[in-house]
Amino acid sequence: MVRNVAHAVDRPKAKRAEIHVFTREQAKALKDAIVGTRWEALITLAVATGMRQGELLGLQWRDVDLEVGRVRVSRQLDRDKTLSETKTDTGRRVIDLPPFAVEAMRAHRARQLEHRLVAGPEWEDYDLVFTTYQGRPLGHRNVSRDYAKLLQRAGLPHVEFYGLRHTAATLMLVQGVPAKVVQEMLGHSQISATLDIYSHVIPGMGRNAADKLQQLLG
Repeated sequence: MVRNVAHAVDRPKAKRAEIHVFTREQAKALKDAIVGTRWEALITLAVATGMRQGELLGLQWRDVDLEVGRVRVSRQLDRDKTLSETKTDTGRRVIDLPPFAVEAMRAHRARQLEHRLVAGPEWEDYDLVFTTYQGRPLGHRNVSRDYAKLLQRAGLPHVEFYGLRHTAATLMLVQGVPAKVVQEMLGHSQISATLDIYSHVIPGMGRNAADKLQQLLG
């Protein structure tokens, strides 16, 4: 019998990419730094919802209900600037917005209407929430570049745009939001994926749970 000696060798575990996020203080500093900029609503929504960059750039006004304070994620803007449906059922989801995000979205809509009036017949209507000054889809690379410049001007550490998604999840978990709720907001197919990615905050969550039990029963 031929025996494959490779079967006796333990496979090396894939090294997990390090996750870079903003602390609570840095997230607040970022929120202050973007006030009044063209990226205020986009970055605010990223931190408030954990939506992916493509999902944010593919968001249409028909998916936004500012009266209720809710957005529906059902499509994304791909890097070739075409819209496509989200790939999984869990990716299609409804996310409730905190009041500060609703306020930022209202201000953004007002500014966009002004830009539309200025652009006149040059405005291209795709019903997109986040656009160029002519209504066209935004490029992923251009957004990331301007976002990095904004961080530099604000004196904040460089965290990739995708890190805003990680920041949202981490802050929610640290604040005691149930992992199941975070999983659904992020659109993960299984809660194990959420817990695996954000295992770095689990120790702090455990201490917090123990402290709350002490307050209740101690």
